[in-house]
Amino acid sequence: MNKTIRRASVFALLLVFALLLRATWVQFYEGQALADDSDNRRNAIETYSSPLGNIIVAGKSITGSARTTGSDLKYKRTYKDGELYAAVTGYASQAYAPTQLEGIYADLLNGTDSRLKSVMDTITNQRAEPGNVVTTIDPAVQKAAYDALGDKKGAAVAIDPKTGQILAVVSTPSYDPSSLTDANTAGSAWKKLTKDSDKPLTNRALRQPVAPGSTFKLVVAAAALEDGLYSSVDEHTDSPDPYTLPGTVTKLENENRSAPCENASIRTALRYSCNNVFAKMAHDLGQDKLRAMAEKFGFNDKEQDVPVRAYTSVYPSDMNESSTALTGIGQFDVTATPLQMAMVSAAIANDGKLVSPHMVSQLTNSGGDVLKDYDDDTSTERIISSDTAEQLQSAMQTVVEDGTGTNARIDGVTVGGKTGTAQHGENNSETPYAWFTSYAKSGGKEVAVAVLVEQSNAARSEVSGNGLAAPVAKAMMEAALGN
Repeated sequence: MNKTIRRASVFALLLVFALLLRATWVQFYEGQALADDSDNRRNAIETYSSPLGNIIVAGKSITGSARTTGSDLKYKRTYKDGELYAAVTGYASQAYAPTQLEGIYADLLNGTDSRLKSVMDTITNQRAEPGNVVTTIDPAVQKAAYDALGDKKGAAVAIDPKTGQILAVVSTPSYDPSSLTDANTAGSAWKKLTKDSDKPLTNRALRQPVAPGSTFKLVVAAAALEDGLYSSVDEHTDSPDPYTLPGTVTKLENENRSAPCENASIRTALRYSCNNVFAKMAHDLGQDKLRAMAEKFGFNDKEQDVPVRAYTSVYPSDMNESSTALTGIGQFDVTATPLQMAMVSAAIANDGKLVSPHMVSQLTNSGGDVLKDYDDDTSTERIISSDTAEQLQSAMQTVVEDGTGTNARIDGVTVGGKTGTAQHGENNSETPYAWFTSYAKSGGKEVAVAVLVEQSNAARSEVSGNGLAAPVAKAMMEAALGN
């Protein structure tokens, strides 16, 4: 009997020991993970127990916080001109994980960032006063892009070539982030937004790369000049018209059949957007040289953070000769975001040097003290030589002055640009993409822009970079230069 009792006692003690061991493990090793779990409501209660910090544009808050009633979540996020700035801010929601700047800087904005804590906050274990995110966005350029895009489905980006500051990020159709902030109503708004075929939650400016069409010819021209395939934008090329894609019997025609594209110079080929010239040029250079140049401009970069991570713009590999030729006109598997094509124009405009683009200038505490200065943390890389940049600027100016991009002209301002119309859908069955990328200089100010119009009310025959995208770019450039 005693032996049985002893065995039962030992077994009971082992169970108690196992229970204590498990409790210790949960408390000390899994406790933080459980505390940080997105389904832990205590986190939401803590986050929304007081007003959040703000996102700042030109010295003014475009976000705020409002008191709630009848909820253990005391405050909710609010937005001023929410649809205008949605592609910049993202949203902070009581029901869903925050996105974009709201998500990247959530700790700073809710006061849990360790850089915000004072000695007293640390001693008392109190949450610090929240900090603020100061953006590089220019409200005039942002509004010009948003208004000019109007009811078109598309996107636009503007960059200061010399500083890398992103002046505008617009994606249309947009949405009002305020509709997602309140836990009681966010569900119905989320359902409506996610079922919308126009995908308003998609940031087309940063996160939807598509075929860049003829805007990519700038990259091809840069590669040809840097490689020495041609020494000048005014040198005649070896370019039959029409051009038969290598290894095929397919003849590549030009949109304007009467344009002087046979053996045209780079300047003339950009002016008339001659497909035969750039397809032949891409084949002559070869995919490796073209990919190397594209990657200098930012293609194939899987970590392009501005600080929102932009989706990768792609120049493909392992192609046959005909596919390589097609990449010369921005087709086949070449894809680019408006951010990427704005970077191309920015580097050309900035003497061939690319400054890392960024849309956050500073992080500050509640008193305005700077915690992080991104303007002082930029990198600059020479992409192409000064001579190549100068020649491409001149050729791009010809496009605007007397070529396919005349709708971007601005009186008294130096403007250079490149139009693009890219095939969309299987066998080009859907409405083509209309592109325009450009730069403008006046009175010591500079700006580089890229505009993509994915869908509009225009008839298919009227879809063009000059007709749809160039006027948007013009409005943005005028706003940036103060015209």
